[in-house]
Amino acid sequence: MMKQKLFIICFLFLGLQVINAQMQIKGTVKDVNNEPLPGANILVKGTTNGTSTDLNGEFSLNADPNGILIISFSGFETQEVQIAGKSNFNIILKEGLQLEEVVIVGSRNARRTAIDTPVPVDVIDVGDLATKNGKVEVNDILQYAAPSFNATKQSGSDGADHIVPASLRGLGPDQTLVLINGKRRHQSSLVNIFGTRGRGNSGTDLNAIPSAAIKRIEVLRDGASAQYGSDAIAGVINIVLKDNTDGVSGSLGYGAYSTSIGSGWAEATGETLYNVEGKNRLDGEDKSFDGGTFKLDLNYGAKLNDKGGFVNFTTELLSKERTLRPGFSWRKGYGSAAIDGFNFMVNASLPINDNTEVYAFGGRNYRDTDAYAFSRDPYVDGDPDNSDNRSVPSLHPNGFTPRITSNITDISVSAGIKHKLENGWEVDFNNTYGENKFHYFIKDSNNASLKDASPTDFNAGGHSLSQNTTGLDFTKYLEDLMSGVNLAFGLEYRTENFIIFAGEEASYGLYDDNGVLMINPAVQPVAIDSNGEELPGGSQGFPGYGPDNEVDRSRSNVGIYFDSEFNFTEKFLVSAALRFEDYSDFGSTFNFKLASRFKASDNLTLRGSVSSGFRAPSLAQLYYNLKFTNIVNGESLPSLLSANNSTVTRAFGIEQLKEETAFNASLGFTYKIGGFTATIDAYSITVDDRIILTDNFDASGLNLGVDAAQFFANGVDTKTQGLDIVLNYKKTFEDHRVNVGLVGNFNDTKIEKIKNGNLNRFTFFSPFSEAYLKAAAPDHKFGLNLGYGYKKFDVSLNLTKFSEVQLQDFQWVDAPATTQAEADALYAVATDTYKSKITTDLSLSYAFTDKITFTLGGNNIFNVYPTPQFDGWTDQGGLADSVQMGSDGAYFFTRLGFKL
Repeated sequence: MMKQKLFIICFLFLGLQVINAQMQIKGTVKDVNNEPLPGANILVKGTTNGTSTDLNGEFSLNADPNGILIISFSGFETQEVQIAGKSNFNIILKEGLQLEEVVIVGSRNARRTAIDTPVPVDVIDVGDLATKNGKVEVNDILQYAAPSFNATKQSGSDGADHIVPASLRGLGPDQTLVLINGKRRHQSSLVNIFGTRGRGNSGTDLNAIPSAAIKRIEVLRDGASAQYGSDAIAGVINIVLKDNTDGVSGSLGYGAYSTSIGSGWAEATGETLYNVEGKNRLDGEDKSFDGGTFKLDLNYGAKLNDKGGFVNFTTELLSKERTLRPGFSWRKGYGSAAIDGFNFMVNASLPINDNTEVYAFGGRNYRDTDAYAFSRDPYVDGDPDNSDNRSVPSLHPNGFTPRITSNITDISVSAGIKHKLENGWEVDFNNTYGENKFHYFIKDSNNASLKDASPTDFNAGGHSLSQNTTGLDFTKYLEDLMSGVNLAFGLEYRTENFIIFAGEEASYGLYDDNGVLMINPAVQPVAIDSNGEELPGGSQGFPGYGPDNEVDRSRSNVGIYFDSEFNFTEKFLVSAALRFEDYSDFGSTFNFKLASRFKASDNLTLRGSVSSGFRAPSLAQLYYNLKFTNIVNGESLPSLLSANNSTVTRAFGIEQLKEETAFNASLGFTYKIGGFTATIDAYSITVDDRIILTDNFDASGLNLGVDAAQFFANGVDTKTQGLDIVLNYKKTFEDHRVNVGLVGNFNDTKIEKIKNGNLNRFTFFSPFSEAYLKAAAPDHKFGLNLGYGYKKFDVSLNLTKFSEVQLQDFQWVDAPATTQAEADALYAVATDTYKSKITTDLSLSYAFTDKITFTLGGNNIFNVYPTPQFDGWTDQGGLADSVQMGSDGAYFFTRLGFKL
């Protein structure tokens, strides 16, 4: 009995010791302005025991009373706090980046914060935005979060329907450089050649990166060619991948677009319209909503060791149905493309010791897309003036609307090692490979010259672009020199390869009257219809690439740079960068950048920069070629896009492409007091020898089987001036959270000179094409973002105002002007003005627990569309071109976010 009592006493004593070894700790984490920091990490040092703060900045956990707490939060200095038996803590974190974090773009100094940089940088919390709106792609998120970023879904623009062109500060899609974790991202192999912003450009496909894999996006709104090389004329977008290690999180969402657009359009246009109010649709269905979008994303993060190693995986499944909006008989399929896609992305880092870290990241994106081309009318036998012999009567007695579908694959992998030398220099050796492949499949179509023997589905070939970049970077911060000096230098070697691969013969071939591929027109009779008209070859909607189009071209370049920041005093900073690059195909270039920042007070900072820049002509612009059918006022125009190195191009006097050159200047200030921050920056960007896609020249006398030819040329000099405004105010009191933000951009692009040489100025680059170049961004765009939270409830209201946009319609192409008098006459009738509009987004969220959040909302809830046109001359064939907020209308969604 005594032994039992002793055993019980010992057991209770040991139990008390275990209980005493752990005690509950509570506290709050705030910034110096007494604002709570939700999501701050609290870790008991030397253990895996930790938690994070809630929406009010509060936390609780059990810990050893003799332990040490490590408190960290992105953008703030990490702090260690002795527990020393205390149970309540009020922790204040000071601003300042942790040294181990990815360097903010625009500065290779890891001590630089966004508001402290000498040039404007937006830091966008993608995870936070994704919980508050129904936007599922990166382009859509940036369109409403970054002041001078613009991207709008296209329709009837062939490849641009599938890869959305995007721009920064009104420049071209290829004049903004994209980085992932600070490493250069490859571009798309697609070059935009039809009616779309960014005509003649190849941009980077931001939508190939799953938004669920992104921790934040840093948008450098300043020229940076001297720091990062080609393409950084307008700025740099750096996408920082997630590095969290807190298990599984994800979301499940669904949304759809309203088909309501109002009645009376048929009466206003005097035409039979399709897809009005969800009726008389091309797909034969009546729908109140279409474009149904389902998205599932999962993210998993885990620690690899106790030195900060991690691995983070993201998968994303996206399925979006097409939309159909009012269009004319020749454009029954006007609307945005359908998408089925699967993304995978991984980000990992493994510190070997205190001085060495191995890292890797990359992923794969696959998309199956589907968009309608312009409709083909039925064939009318015996009436040459009214028949459309692009349609084979036995296959399509009522005519047809071809579908341009594509398989798009993006792959990327980047791996490197960072090491800190004994002398303090940090070395980063990295290799990054990326490839984009775009494969066309044309469906519900025909090759008219094959008549009844024609297939209706075609493998039309495609193109790919691969890029491999090897870099070696050195950086060192000299803390004891002046008030701090950061030095960086390095070299980069990059190779690129552009390929066009042929499709099946029927997709590109023109056949004779016996169904044999035309090889020698002198002895082969041309296939004709019953009216005696020659039948066109190739798949309708998009012609396939043939053996004559095939390209396999590569190039390489080497770059050497020096980048520095000198803190002469705590208030005065000067940064300078120099870069030399040499290309294997066009020569070398040298660029510089100077920037400065002066802290006039604790709250006010003045900043400015000047820099030169360049963009090398892309391999696609140098070697892309295609025979295609351009649709002009419902009629086909056989056309040739001739490669820059071809004899046809030289015969027209078009010279070999050279690099675009730029000069960029900016001046602005930042202001911060309490919870209010403001950044205002003015900029001026001149670009000489911008590469454009010319208009159509008469090529009927060249015996090439086409009526028109166009080319890539260093065709214009432009000047872009504007102003970026970013204002934000945050305030928390008791259980209430308030956020007010205003982002805005004024932008004006002027064409200073058209370099047409001896060619007709209006044929070389008509006002029709000029309008597309200048409409890359609206004259102004403002977003008012209002947020309110109370305990577990959040509401977000966003108002976006788009300025008026002017385009020139297809009358310029139908009856091209060749004199100023003809141009003046066309201006009077062919100018389409899309009035200023305001869209409204609203979402409501409720956190049922710390692990489950439900969101209900809508984008463009008042169903605002671009101003409709009442004729059929719009370039994309609908009632309006896809400008400003796009032409899909209101979108309503639900989203469930969860953590496991």
